[in-house]
Amino acid sequence: MSTCRNDPAYLAWQKGDREETFRLYSPWTDTAREAVSRGVDMRRVRIVSEPVSDYIRFEHAVTGRVNIAGGERIRWVPRTNTWDLLVPGCDGWLLDDEVALFYFFSGDGQSAGSAVSRAPATVAACASAFAAVWERGVDHAEYRV
Repeated sequence: MSTCRNDPAYLAWQKGDREETFRLYSPWTDTAREAVSRGVDMRRVRIVSEPVSDYIRFEHAVTGRVNIAGGERIRWVPRTNTWDLLVPGCDGWLLDDEVALFYFFSGDGQSAGSAVSRAPATVAACASAFAAVWERGVDHAEYRV
């Protein structure tokens, strides 16, 4: 999901148009469902500041019908529970424990580029960080915003 305040799905949500929100995210749900059906383990951890912002409330509200419906497993971790962990300072993805993708956002939530690393040390560090954060995460069904 985009973290941009100009995210059309977020704007539809703000207007109360839930069906448009879910329609806009349906390609992701379909992609996740297809990957999971092939045996891909899709796990996502969202490190959040508390109290959460309106955007995080939105993300939490749509996660069940967008991410969980696609087969992703989602956990939420309050930022205050990660102070002793070394985690990347940006959004990222690990692919097959071989590739780390990093996404950057400006202070106002606009996309500010991305980077890719196949360096074994970087990928291993990201995998270790993810495992540590995952262990501290609260399952989506149990996390309250």
